[in-house]
Amino acid sequence: MVAATPDPQLIRQAAAALRHAQRILVITGAGLSADSGLPTYRGVGGLYNGHTDDGLPIEMALSGPMLRRDPALCWKYIAQLGKACLAGEPNVAHYAIAQLQRRKPECWVLTQNVDGYHRAAGSPVERLIEIHGQFWPLYCQACNAQEAELAVHLDGPLPPLCKACRGVLRPPVTLFQEMLPAEALRTLERQMTLGFDAVLSIGTTASFPYIHEPMLRTRVSGGFTLEINPQATDHSASMDIFLQGRAAHVMPELISHI
Repeated sequence: MVAATPDPQLIRQAAAALRHAQRILVITGAGLSADSGLPTYRGVGGLYNGHTDDGLPIEMALSGPMLRRDPALCWKYIAQLGKACLAGEPNVAHYAIAQLQRRKPECWVLTQNVDGYHRAAGSPVERLIEIHGQFWPLYCQACNAQEAELAVHLDGPLPPLCKACRGVLRPPVTLFQEMLPAEALRTLERQMTLGFDAVLSIGTTASFPYIHEPMLRTRVSGGFTLEINPQATDHSASMDIFLQGRAAHVMPELISHI
């Protein structure tokens, strides 16, 4: 079912399905944090469109190989994203998701975002899978020493260096051409093996296989699937319900009916 605007009847239907579900997975992407004023790093309205101001695709500038080859250039863009994360804060949709997790003790969040807003909004860390990592604390690539303060480094010389050994610091995020966090992947696979009664996809195109697979498995097993996005995606037509709108507008209303 597809609605051009968030239809109250569809919201009530979605809420009824979630009310009866026990194991729930909420998948979130950049569209959720866009309502916090945080720009995505690609696409219309993002920090970069096409190429960075150094003439490189963002996939190259923000990559693991670039961090090793030219840490100053890579850190130029890490710092821009870090400043954007620190300048924002959770929005009402983050808090609504945390509220859903309080009501549903088997509700998990799988996020592609690295801003830490789910934690800040109160989502339980033990039911939060940050599949692309987060922006802090920094750690030294040479000696693994941790540096808690991200903000102090963002306006200083780049790349920031370790106080102990002068190695290059980095955030625990997954840059382009890097492997996903092994523990996060193991946790996701364990939870997918248990299965979900419902999956919500919020603010993401779900283009990565590890994001799309939980939705597919849940559909195949007869579970409920819901998408919330301002625009339809490649997956919208196959969802049980598609609510067209911004997460900050839809989620509080949805949770109020559960």
